[in-house]
Amino acid sequence: MKWESGALLHIHIAPKASANMIELEEAELVEGKGIVNDRYYNETGTYSPKPDIRDITLIENEVLEALAANQPPLQEKPIILKPIEHRRNLTTSGVPLNYLVGKKFKVGEAILFGGRLNFPCKYLADLLKKPLVLPLYNRSGLNCSIVKGGKIRKGDQIIQIED
Repeated sequence: MKWESGALLHIHIAPKASANMIELEEAELVEGKGIVNDRYYNETGTYSPKPDIRDITLIENEVLEALAANQPPLQEKPIILKPIEHRRNLTTSGVPLNYLVGKKFKVGEAILFGGRLNFPCKYLADLLKKPLVLPLYNRSGLNCSIVKGGKIRKGDQIIQIED
């Protein structure tokens, strides 16, 4: 499969674990460290020190749309999960994140490596008081490492650079 490109819709950081997410228009990514001022960059995240690849996390906007449409119908009613709530750093559109495990791709000036799928966790469900564990199974996002740092901006194209 070769996918052409997608877009970066939202950028979010939190200064420490459980803190409210803050939306940014642009951000600086630092190789092997994370987004400047984010909890994982600061080593103050719930999963700090990072046990695995977690410089930056992504989720598809299409997943948020599916939850809002109750697709698949795994719970009693639709779940509204706003981009500022899901605790991932980047919200994408038109990007098949599950496919990017083990691949490099470009976002703005930065190059990311898809490390592993993010697992839905009870922590997020409890924090938001929403039944998210089962509805996010196999579509909870992608944990990435930053191979090359640089600036990213809302609206940047996301392009695969490695098959």
